Amino acid sequence: MNKKTILITGGAGFIGANFVPYFVEKYPEYQIINLDKLTYAGNLENLSECSGKSNYTFIQGDICDTKLIEQIFSENNVQGVVHFAAESHVDNSITGPKAFIETNIMGTFNLLDVARKTWFEAPFKVREAYKNARFHHISTDEVYGTLGEDGLFMETTPYAPNSPYSASKASSDFLVRAYHHTYGMNVTTSNCSNNYGPKQHPEKLIPKIIQNCLNEKAIPIYGDGKNIRDWLYVLDHCKAIDLVFHKGKSGETYNIGGRNERNNLQIVHSICEILDRKSPRANGKPYTDLITFVQDRAGHDRRYAIDATKLEQELGWKADENFETGIVKTIDWYIHFYKSCKAA
Repeated sequence: MNKKTILITGGAGFIGANFVPYFVEKYPEYQIINLDKLTYAGNLENLSECSGKSNYTFIQGDICDTKLIEQIFSENNVQGVVHFAAESHVDNSITGPKAFIETNIMGTFNLLDVARKTWFEAPFKVREAYKNARFHHISTDEVYGTLGEDGLFMETTPYAPNSPYSASKASSDFLVRAYHHTYGMNVTTSNCSNNYGPKQHPEKLIPKIIQNCLNEKAIPIYGDGKNIRDWLYVLDHCKAIDLVFHKGKSGETYNIGGRNERNNLQIVHSICEILDRKSPRANGKPYTDLITFVQDRAGHDRRYAIDATKLEQELGWKADENFETGIVKTIDWYIHFYKSCKAA
């Protein structure tokens, strides 16, 4: 019997590189194809656990390449898509928004349209071989804009994106919704809060803090450091995606959050205190001495926080990590990673 083929896009990025090994290990009955362009944010070394696995294939390519996507679908009988691939760094979207429009909007459209042509004979008429095919789209809480001191983002919260990045993700969310309502495509979407954990690119807040501490460099904090985010450990996010992909209701959106609100100053102080114990500075001073305040990011949203009640109640998801446990695991991984890099 042929294995069910699942296409994962962007599987060499931060969340994807945590999800792919988890998924490959958990579902040996699936044939998993990982498609990644390997931009600066993609790293095949983060997928070393998958090397030699018979149910895993890597393809380097661009989701905007229509011919390539058509070839992958036709040659591999793709029965499902888990779509991570995206430009995601907000600062980069401010200085160079075009790449975000191309990848996040046109790339998502390209995947959806090839899936539609492969899986459907006509709108709402699915080919028998693809009656259970599903397209799962990973999005972000940033599409909802910013919150005041109170309240949480819910699946019903109106979209109000404030950066080119979040606007491009909002556009891709609406395309996924449109393919469900116009063609009857079996889709699900998840909007997550800020992820942290192993394998994250050093441009992001938590790895940047850890790296700068260990390298005795200034720790840059935007504005007053009081911007609040809800932090989600990456493996908890991967388990939630797995649940939504397999058990989520077609056409529905599920918010994934860690219920771990912290402002940036709290984050940096937590990391510095842990590093003071685990890897103290040679001069004996606390890592907090390295904190430096820099000019705030343009259009910097003040607070995000997710209400994950729907996911918890309907699908039974529960985060295994709180911030206190997750940040220790994250710091341990980076200390080992940086030591390995120096030894190499």
